[in-house]
Amino acid sequence: MKRVQTGIENLDKALEGGIPQGSWVVVAGEPGVGKSILSIHFAYAGLKAGDPVVYVTTEQEFRDVMEQAKQLGMDFSKHSAYSIAWKKEPEKIPEIVVIDIFGLLKVAKQLTEKSKEANPEKVRRYAALSIDTLIEAINEAYEILAVAKEKGAPERHVRLVVDSMSAFWVDRPVMARKFSYQLKIATHRENVTAMLTSQYAPTTRQAYGFGLEHIADGVFHMWMDEVEAAKEVRRWLIIKKMRMTNHATRAFKVKIEPGRGIVLETQT
Repeated sequence: MKRVQTGIENLDKALEGGIPQGSWVVVAGEPGVGKSILSIHFAYAGLKAGDPVVYVTTEQEFRDVMEQAKQLGMDFSKHSAYSIAWKKEPEKIPEIVVIDIFGLLKVAKQLTEKSKEANPEKVRRYAALSIDTLIEAINEAYEILAVAKEKGAPERHVRLVVDSMSAFWVDRPVMARKFSYQLKIATHRENVTAMLTSQYAPTTRQAYGFGLEHIADGVFHMWMDEVEAAKEVRRWLIIKKMRMTNHATRAFKVKIEPGRGIVLETQT
């Protein structure tokens, strides 16, 4: 079985060498536990391994992602990037295709225009943070990266990051399961390994909508101890699920260190 490394040594060891290729992994937890940083590790490990990356960010601009990554010892600027928000076509296949809120807005406008051309009397207006817009944007990124295997050419492994999925159903949490299935059906490929983050409410520690975990092959749950009781920030990660893997079942203590990013410590 081909394994895809996360870029975090102890996590890869806990997964018998990494995530099974082609899997969809959900990283769930409240704000501040390290979900976005884990996604950055996953993407950067892919670039180092020669895997192109599709990076969807709804929480911040990609330049902010790059700045944070650099502080943690991961320099994305060394790799060629293309944003689908740009008007110009890429001159060559990039290493990273970025889909941020500006890219999603562009795709939403394109879909609305197509709807208008198809039926001027009944125009469907697409929102940037809709699941249909996300699917269209990811498939556009796949085309740019030539994800589909060409005859006689070696298959390229691609990493997909969506940070976060909760943005697409925050106003309709009951739709989370339906939207999750729609996304996986439309964008799953055997040569694409995906990591998707899901926000939990800090007050209830419950997900904004239930369903994403149901379509996942693996689930990493991250949390922090109650800060008022602990009087410090103590973060944790546990592998709740990973298909085809005899994974570790104890929680890791999570440390976030400048120049290193996430460091997992085993508990004795």
